[in-house]
Amino acid sequence: MYSGGFYPYDTLEEYWAYWSRYIYINRYQDAPKPVYQKLLSLMKNKSYFVITTNVDHCFQKAGFDKNRLFYTQGDYGLFQCSEPCCKEKYDNEEIIRKMLLAQGYQILEDGSLVPPENGNLSMRIPSELVPYCPHCGKPMSMNLRADDTFVEDKGWHEASSRRIDFLLRHNGGHILYLELGVGYNTPGIIKYPFFSMTAEDKDNLYVCINTSDMRVPDLIRDRAVCIKGDIGEVLDRI
Repeated sequence: MYSGGFYPYDTLEEYWAYWSRYIYINRYQDAPKPVYQKLLSLMKNKSYFVITTNVDHCFQKAGFDKNRLFYTQGDYGLFQCSEPCCKEKYDNEEIIRKMLLAQGYQILEDGSLVPPENGNLSMRIPSELVPYCPHCGKPMSMNLRADDTFVEDKGWHEASSRRIDFLLRHNGGHILYLELGVGYNTPGIIKYPFFSMTAEDKDNLYVCINTSDMRVPDLIRDRAVCIKGDIGEVLDRI
């Protein structure tokens, strides 16, 4: 799915036919396994804060306190102006559902997508469903950090400030930096800062759970635990 997002579609009607499916599956359908719920149960009665590069809203859907979340890279559930001419963001669930229905899908009560029995799905959406900015008329885009057009609105900056406040309040305490499934696509957001912050205090601990990408600087090797495996299975064992 990720690779398909970079395809140079000839028309906005084809572009949104693809992206409406992408957005719906990743943002509005439930995750296939209860990994987020397991993680939340482990955080019960603990002081925590979540920084994530995921854009699928799974933390909030699982019940994590939104005031303890900073999703740095955006949200599949939000549109923004592609220009952008302003800092506004727009909920997209209603229009995404309309796009899917226009392609021939049925949406069941449990959120499942059902294609027509004859398999005759449209690979385009009607032109009247193509989203445009209500202010300048330019095409909408997803609120995803792909380039310098990414909109950081008031809510984004407030979440960033809450993260900083959390770290300041716990400075000098015993902090676990738990890194889950982070690769080297954008290591400067979570991985490298976790290395650095673990090194700042001898009582801090860095833990990484991943199927790969587990490399630890020598500076924190005596305070690091790396577990190679599936996150859900590891949380079950914990």
